[in-house]
Amino acid sequence: MKFLDLAKVYIRSGAGGGGCVSFRREKYIEFGGPDGGDGGGGGSVYAEAVEGLNTLIDFRYQQHFFAKNGQPGMGKQRTGKDGDDIVLRVPVGTEILDEDQETVIADMTEVGQRVELARGGNGGWGNLHFKSSTNQAPRRANPGQPGVERTLWLRLKLIADVGLLGLPNAGKSTFLAATSNARPKIADYPFTTLHPNLGVVGVDEVEFVVADIPGLIDGASEGRGLGDLFLGHVERCAVLLHLVDGTSETVAEDYRTIVHELEAYGGELADKPRVTVLNKVDALDDERRNEAKAELESACGCAVYEMSGAAKLGVIDVLRALRAEIDDNRLRLKAQDDEPEPWQP
Repeated sequence: MKFLDLAKVYIRSGAGGGGCVSFRREKYIEFGGPDGGDGGGGGSVYAEAVEGLNTLIDFRYQQHFFAKNGQPGMGKQRTGKDGDDIVLRVPVGTEILDEDQETVIADMTEVGQRVELARGGNGGWGNLHFKSSTNQAPRRANPGQPGVERTLWLRLKLIADVGLLGLPNAGKSTFLAATSNARPKIADYPFTTLHPNLGVVGVDEVEFVVADIPGLIDGASEGRGLGDLFLGHVERCAVLLHLVDGTSETVAEDYRTIVHELEAYGGELADKPRVTVLNKVDALDDERRNEAKAELESACGCAVYEMSGAAKLGVIDVLRALRAEIDDNRLRLKAQDDEPEPWQP
């Protein structure tokens, strides 16, 4: 399934049905009086967060969502049928923005969460509603209220506990493949990852979700490379895992490039807890390994972990460091295989 994290939709709620002007006309009933019914209400447009979706691809092929109009009222005091509602089913983590792409209307963060985007118009009153002691034969009825028409943007921000950051070919996808059942594309050229990937990682009897996004380069905040389009997918993460390629000749500069892009992106992303890792250490001799680690520690001012995702060296220590930064309420117990009961003679 193709990944899509931004979609534009056009919605319109249903208009209410008009009220009816009618009089009871039956044989032997001289003064039947008004009996015009009310119009039905128009359908509303809702958005609901559902399980099983992790992309907005459905909204590429259908952008228009119009609820049904209410039926007009009828004689014999019959009320018109209400228009059917329409529901936009979106993945958990979807933000619903106004047409300016800045005003947040709703943030769908829980399964089953539902929000009303456009309310249907009320049905108009029939002439029966206007009957009174001084006006026993009213000949007026109200029209139904019109529906609401809006243009909205849907922006998906993946729900994950850990976000992977780094330059292209820093080993992010390799780490995800080595620690989870996810199978992202891995190759020896830049921008192998073109869309985010999610993987469930387990350590010390707990599990958490890791998001791998396309690599950043210098100037990404200004649109270079793939830009910062995918940084929104790590905004909700509890901790960021910053991988630095140990085989690079400019380890400290590579680290500062990513930090600069986080600061340029704005928000709280630059202030999130980060675990810094010197990756691909299996390709370094001891002398170069120590030099690179010292250079990186000097640049970040914190402890640096050594790891090789391909050789699975130091992976457990990195996972435990990430687990320590995640709140307990976000962690999940690892699924245990059901052990067969012992045989009883």
